[in-house]
Amino acid sequence: MNRRTILKAAVFPVPAIILSAGPVHAMHISEGILPLPWAALWFAVALPFVAWGLRDLRRFDREVPFAKPLIGLVGAAVFIISCMPVPVPTAGTCSHPCGTGLAAVFIGPALTVLVSSVALVLQALFLAHGGLSTLGADIVSMGVAGAFSGYGIYRLAGRIGVPWYAALFLAGLVSDWATYAVTSFQLASALAAPGSTGQMFGAVAIAFMPTQIPLGVFEGFLCVGAYRFVKARRPEVLMALGGGAV
Repeated sequence: MNRRTILKAAVFPVPAIILSAGPVHAMHISEGILPLPWAALWFAVALPFVAWGLRDLRRFDREVPFAKPLIGLVGAAVFIISCMPVPVPTAGTCSHPCGTGLAAVFIGPALTVLVSSVALVLQALFLAHGGLSTLGADIVSMGVAGAFSGYGIYRLAGRIGVPWYAALFLAGLVSDWATYAVTSFQLASALAAPGSTGQMFGAVAIAFMPTQIPLGVFEGFLCVGAYRFVKARRPEVLMALGGGAV
């Protein structure tokens, strides 16, 4: 594998997106939305998973010959995919695909949390997507929930004999929907009046459904397509990662 080519593919899209960014509706959970105690709580939940990702990074680097270029490429993919805003008129915000199910299939869920964290920091600093005080909550929803749910359903589907393409589709679909279910819960639990958390959760989740249901389907097909592309062009990558599809 040509490392220089991979690094260029991973790095070059980032400044292009930053320089071409225009005003859009807010994405992720924006700065100031969550009360500080809730923001701190989600940071506390996110930090162990980020530490897990850092530990896996060292192991992955020892075991996979092209680990760092691959992680950089996957991180760039998560950054770009999660920068595709789809306005949600009923909520005054934006939906977007996440790419975490796809990332988890290639590099595992803990490393996906790590690359998602980097993508979210860059988006908060340079694109005004999300915020620094809400970074913990965004990591938990997009990184932790998205990565572990997508990877979990992918492995489970493989174990019960589901065809590889269906398992990959489910990874993309479930990771996307899980992200927005957790986001809805985070908003509802922090902002609802006492005793109305369930009602608030339902209202937020329903507001996201018109965009997030088709986006989840899109992520499922994206996961299958990306895997098939790598399998056809760079099968040695899949072999290095454990032999390919379930």
